[in-house]
Parts: sequence; C-alpha cells; structure tokens
Amino acid sequence: MRIPTSTYRLQVRPGFDFDAVAGVIPYLADLGVDWIYLSPILQAERGSEHGYDVTDPTRLDVERGGEAGFRRAVAAARHHGLGVLVDIVPNHLGVATPAQNPWWWDVLKHGQSSPHAAAFDIDWAAGDGRLRIPVLGTAADVAALTVIGDELHYYDHRFPLAPGTADDGADAVQVHARQHYELVDWRRADDELNYRRFFAVNSLAGLRVELPRVFDMSHAQVARWFDEGLVDGLRVDHPDGLHDPKGYLDRLRVLTGGAWVLVEKILEPGEALPANWAVSGSTGYDALALIDRVLTDPKAETPLIALDARLRGEAVPWPELVHHGKREVTDGMLRSEVRRLVRDLGWDRFDAGTTEQALAEVLACFPVYRSYLPDGAEHLAAAVREATRRRPELAEPLRALSEVLEDPRHPAATRFQQTSGMVMAKGVEDRAFYQYSPLTSLTEVGADPSEFSVSVDRFHAVQQQRQAHWPHTMTTLSTHDTKRSEDARSRLAVLAELPDDWAEELDALRSQVSVGDGPLENLLWQATIAAWPIGRDRLLGYALKAAREADLSTHWTVPDEAFERKLTNLVDATVADPVVIAVITAFVDRISAAGFSNGLTAKLLQLTAPGVPDVYQGSELWELSLVDPDNRRPVDFAERARLLARLDDGWRPPVDSDGAAKLLVTSRALRLRRDNAHLFTGYRPLLATGAAADHLIGFDRGGAISIGTRLPLGLADAGGWRDTAIQLESAHTDQFTRRRYEPGEVPLATLLEHYPVALLSVEEAPR
Repeated sequence: MRIPTSTYRLQVRPGFDFDAVAGVIPYLADLGVDWIYLSPILQAERGSEHGYDVTDPTRLDVERGGEAGFRRAVAAARHHGLGVLVDIVPNHLGVATPAQNPWWWDVLKHGQSSPHAAAFDIDWAAGDGRLRIPVLGTAADVAALTVIGDELHYYDHRFPLAPGTADDGADAVQVHARQHYELVDWRRADDELNYRRFFAVNSLAGLRVELPRVFDMSHAQVARWFDEGLVDGLRVDHPDGLHDPKGYLDRLRVLTGGAWVLVEKILEPGEALPANWAVSGSTGYDALALIDRVLTDPKAETPLIALDARLRGEAVPWPELVHHGKREVTDGMLRSEVRRLVRDLGWDRFDAGTTEQALAEVLACFPVYRSYLPDGAEHLAAAVREATRRRPELAEPLRALSEVLEDPRHPAATRFQQTSGMVMAKGVEDRAFYQYSPLTSLTEVGADPSEFSVSVDRFHAVQQQRQAHWPHTMTTLSTHDTKRSEDARSRLAVLAELPDDWAEELDALRSQVSVGDGPLENLLWQATIAAWPIGRDRLLGYALKAAREADLSTHWTVPDEAFERKLTNLVDATVADPVVIAVITAFVDRISAAGFSNGLTAKLLQLTAPGVPDVYQGSELWELSLVDPDNRRPVDFAERARLLARLDDGWRPPVDSDGAAKLLVTSRALRLRRDNAHLFTGYRPLLATGAAADHLIGFDRGGAISIGTRLPLGLADAGGWRDTAIQLESAHTDQFTRRRYEPGEVPLATLLEHYPVALLSVEEAPR
C-alpha cells in the first residue's frame, strides 16, 4: 500500500476540467503536495459542479474532459511524482434527468423486468408495482402530460414509454396510467416515495451495491483504474448509506489490491471508526473538531450560551434542539423512509401509526450516525432507553422494536441502520446547526457544539491514540462540505476570548437592522464577521440558505416572502449602510490579527500531527468562505504560484491579509513531511516552563517539532511570552525563518518573534 505524506483536494468541474488539473500540477508539486485528490469524476448530471450526482458509473465525465483528459491529468501527476486519490460515490446515482441515466431510464421503461431494476433500492409493492417520481407541481398536473413519440413529457421533463403502451392512440393521462412509474406531486415525496434516496434528495436514488452484480457494474471503471495503475487510492462517499459497509469495503480492498482507502465517516465525540473495516481511516472531520476546540477559550461557554438564551427568550439545551430537529425530519421530509421501515417490520402487533411513532422516536434519540451490527448495539440500546424516557406511553412497542432492530438478520434492522444517518444529517447538520448560534465555529460537520473546547492534555491524548491506531487516516480543516472554512472558524474562535464584547457588538448591529429572529441574526452576524469583507451576493445567498435550513422564520418548501424581504434588507444594510459597515469593520480590525494567529496555528497542527493532512483547494492562502456553493468558488492558482516563487526567493512575509504567511507555513510543512518523512514517526507533547506556558501548544513528531500559539488575546493581555521557554535537546532550524537554535533553553519570545508558529527540524548528521 502506497501512503501519501499529504493530499490536495481539487474540485473538478466543467469550468475546471482535467486539463486544468494538469495545468496546476507543477505548482502543487512545488507546494510540497504528495498526492492530488480529485472530486468525483464519473459521468454526472450535465452541468454538475460537484459530481456527486453520477448518472453513468461506466464512463468518465465528458464535461470534465473525459477519458483522454483524465489520462493527461494522471500523466502530469506521474511526471511530477504525485499520486492520485479519487472520490467515488457508491451509495446513489443521479436521476434528475432520466434520459442521462441509462440504468434509470431502462427501469422506467421496463419496470421490474429491467435488468437494472435490482440496482436501485425500490419498494415496488408500496407503489402497487409502480415507481413513484415526485415531479408534478400538483396532482392535477397529470392533465399537462403529453405523448411525444415514444416518450411522455411534462414540460421539460422526459420519461420513456413502456413498449406498446401508446399504440392505441389513448390520451396522455391514460398512457401515464399504464407506465411502470407514476408521476406524483413533488410534495408527496415526504410521505409516499418508494425508492431510497441520498438523505432527502429526490434526484439521488440509492444503489444496492451489496449485490455482487451491481457492485461489479458500478465499479467497472474503478477496477480499470487500478488494473492500469491510473489511481492510487479512493475516498468513499457516504458509506453510512450502504446496506453493509464492512462487506462493501472488503470487496473494495480486493478490487483495489489493498490500496489506501478512506471513508467519509462522521464520528461523534468518543466514537471510534469500526476497527474491522478495510480502510486506513476517515476523511478527518474528527481532527478538524479537535483543532478548533483546543484553540477555543473554555471560559466563554457560559456567557455565550447565556447570550443565545437571551436571544431566543429561553434556554434551549443543544440536545433538545437536536431531538426536535430530528423529529421534524422523521415526521417531515424523511417520513417516507420511516414508513418503509414500518413496512419492512411487517407487524400486526401494533397499528402502523404507533409503530411509526416508535421508530421515529428511536431514530431521533439515536446518539451517533449509525450502528454496524453487531458493532454499535449499545447505541441502539441507549436510543431505546431515551425514547422510552421521552415517550413512556410507547414503552411496549419500543421494547418489541428493540428486539427486532438488534437482530442484524432482520431487513428492518439493516434499513434502520441506513436510515439513522439520514436523520442525523438532515436533523442536525442541516437543521439544528442553523438554529444554534452561541459560537458557530463549533457547529461544523463532524463536530458537536455541546463539546465547547478541549484541553491541551486532551488534544495530546487523542493525537497519541491516532498515531498508535490510525496513523494513515486523513486529517482536514476545510472541505467542500464544511459550513465555514478553516480561516473563518479561526477568526470566530476569537469571539470566545471576547464573549461580552461580542454581545455588545451584536446588540449594536441589531439596533441598526433586525429581522426579529435573534438566534438567526447571531448566526448571520457571526458569518459576516468570519467572512468580512464579503460581497452582497455571497452574503445574501448564505443568509437565505441559513434561514431556510433553520426552518423557523422561513422555509425551503414555503418561503416566507415578507421575512425574506427583511433578510434582504439586512444584507443590503450590511454591505451599504455606512454605520453598519463601520461597526463591523472596527470589530473585525480588532480581532483579525488574533484570527490570523489561530489560523496559522490550526494549519500547522493539522499539517504536522499524526495522519495524512489534506489541503482543500485554495486554503494555502487565507480563505474566508461560508457553506457551499461559497466554498467551491474558483481558485486563483496563478496568484498562489507567484507568491510561492517569492517565498522561495527568500521573502518572509508579514502576518497580514494577503495570506502569504499561511502559504509559507503550508509549503514548508508539506515539503518537510514529503522530503523527511522519518521526522514524523512518533508523537511526544512539547512542554514549556514559565508564566504563559498554557498558551503554547506543541509536539515533537520524532525530529520535527511544531509550536503554536493558543488564545492570542489572552496572551497579549498577560504581557506576552515573558519568561516562557522550551528545552531543545539538540540543534534545530526553524523552517519558516531559517533561524538556527542551539541545544538548551529557548525563549518563546525569541522563537515566535516573527510568527505565532514555528516548525523546527532537527539537524541530523549525514547519513
């Protein structure tokens, strides 16, 4: 197995195709990157910017450059000695435009007799033998259907006709009634869909890769990549949606010949990746959460939670928001999934409504994304206990339910495991995260805001565990899915050093313009501070998405036009009102230097700690992005290459807004790991002596020593580093300043004179 020393994530899209990837390879090699890491590249919905809506897994995406372009990109990577990691999507296929998906089109045309019918997770019986497609504006819109040739059309939507179903000249409504599919009101998706989806996305239909034939068909391209040596490793999207993640990963290990494979798996605090999975680790959200929290001042937890309570008019603990959000989705957008579970149970012991309520309550109380029976049975037991506490009148069906759901042989137990992750993702990531705003750097994918901060000792303990058990797992700070980029979160972490000042700032802003939703305004103003300066379109896009995801003052399905006008007015004032701009600018000016310090420390910790660090595209400079699509904007690689060349000419930039200091940290850390991997084989906490020792966070990886600054405002208020020092046992050179340090005591005031971070490499005798 080839293991990279680092990866660099590139979002391949129609506007940044394989030839563009090839064009940036020389820069990435200079940066110190070991492998390129490509977003999904199989044929996706035309115009797709992300590639997760694969429509044909048997070929490469033509808009991204197709087979020839992919081979040119791989050749460029090989020429510079870089490996290739590719993101694959085994859980679902895109079906937004049926004609673009040959498998789905064939199922619509031939129904259960289609050779591809088994590929999709469809409950035909629930639709009386028909596949329900949620596309109509209303049920009455069947009158708008037309037959054109051998297709049924609904405005711009096209569907195939089953052979012989329109030969008698019947009208379109009659022809529709003869099809293997039923076009229904899109609002019925919540209750009556009969195919498994990716979360609540109607246009992404679940695949049954647990079937050997489906696995082979959907992975034919992947197998060829490894047979021909084009790809070195895989990132597996959403394994929690699969019928049998362990079995899938075992098959994948055989297919790849034991390559480096990672899973996009979100772990709750204290949860571990299943040890029996054939993977090297996860994509690193747990590392992200840990780094954010070790740089967060714990003293702010009480005042910031009190501020949140004042804004909402009552104290609502995070667990209650989570439960409420999860029940909203089990009773709403994911009700069709819960109702399918009821059918899988096949019970006559309790009425369907009671069974549905019991299932929904267990799903809402499930403490992690999913279990992998028999692993994780304790999570199911905990969920049943909590559900019984909340709903004692359901005690009897809950007892009966637990007996079934803990049996991995029962179909309902398997489907429950596939469903619990959907409920967590939609109820927490896309609901509660937008309702809870004490400190929004903590409401991040893979993180739990009830864990406000962690101590330095806890940070070191987790790193030592990672080094011992998952040394080749990925670590990350930003991804295409993060709610806020790493530098936006680093700036927000400063609010934890100024909780009372932030409350005053927020009150000042709300006195100028308000929408009447205090928690949402707290979230929006924090986003504004995090991404400042930010243009109107970016901020308005975020504000509307955040408000609709929160689902309190407005909604995706039924937008509140009056509220959204007020929201637009708030955004307009933010970017145009001189008074509001002055308030924001003054506060950002006050915290930005501390945010830069946090950002450099976070990046250094991530790049040099145990695991394989990933750099998300563009984040080697300051990147103050919000949730997608904001975090998927084009990257100016030419500017980054220009700045890197200056650094290599000896320029040592200041820590300011152009981000060159972060590029210095990133490039030197990546190069040191790539060229001197033997310096990163252990882990030992670095201790300091002196008055400000608590503001140091550092470790020795076995010859490479990383040193960062915690809580920079508190450090300044205490008078700086003063007598704080570390001991070096041998001579070292700082990779950022090129300053040499002799063995003995080294004052941090000297070591961190130019930058809030240092990366020391031991001076070794010639080998």
